Amino acid sequence: PMPSRLAALCFAAHDPPGLAGFWAVALGWETADEAGGAVGLVPADGTGFRLRFLPGAAAKIGKNRIHLDLTTTSLADQAGTVERLVGLGARHVDIGQRPEERHVVLADPEGNELCVIEPDNAFLAGCGRLGSITCDGTPAAGRFWSAALGWPLVWDQDGETAIRAPDGTGPFVTWGPPLVPKAGRNRLHLEVAPPTPGDRAAEAERLVALGATRLDGTDLADPDGNEFRLTGG
Repeated sequence: PMPSRLAALCFAAHDPPGLAGFWAVALGWETADEAGGAVGLVPADGTGFRLRFLPGAAAKIGKNRIHLDLTTTSLADQAGTVERLVGLGARHVDIGQRPEERHVVLADPEGNELCVIEPDNAFLAGCGRLGSITCDGTPAAGRFWSAALGWPLVWDQDGETAIRAPDGTGPFVTWGPPLVPKAGRNRLHLEVAPPTPGDRAAEAERLVALGATRLDGTDLADPDGNEFRLTGG
């Protein structure tokens, strides 16, 4: 069967326009209004999916299971990116990073963690500003998403997995320990579309056979219990 298509990475937000504006600057993407008070970000770098900011965020409890890694081209770019994002409402946070680690950990204006990566990071070389959707998770989740999307595993060892679009564009999606306990629904979730518009029921069956769990409505959960949404196509 043809795989699902990754349509969006969604943020639940208290202020969708405000949070979308922050991430538009962070990534250099363009905003686009959507129905129901949502705001989209349209990629400017060949990435095959958009970001969506949806109203209805719950209070944040603990560290998110998903965060974004932003690449930089030089130490000056890294420092300038951090300064610019802090000026837009980000703040420095401590999530247990070690002193020798050279990435900078921030939280966006609604508390969602992100990392500004050092310029000589070899793994993310060749990526655009959005280098990785980085997930706390198990190899089972990475292998599930590889099969669900038809994206090859480009890393699978030492308890860590990573996938990337088959044409080598856009960010990596990675999973690695530790898997933090869930405290309610995730603030960030993936949105996927069936290969044939309107064929949601058949695609849901395929995803369940791969290891997904049915939740309410069009929502499912991956093998690590992370919610994701299957749209109509």
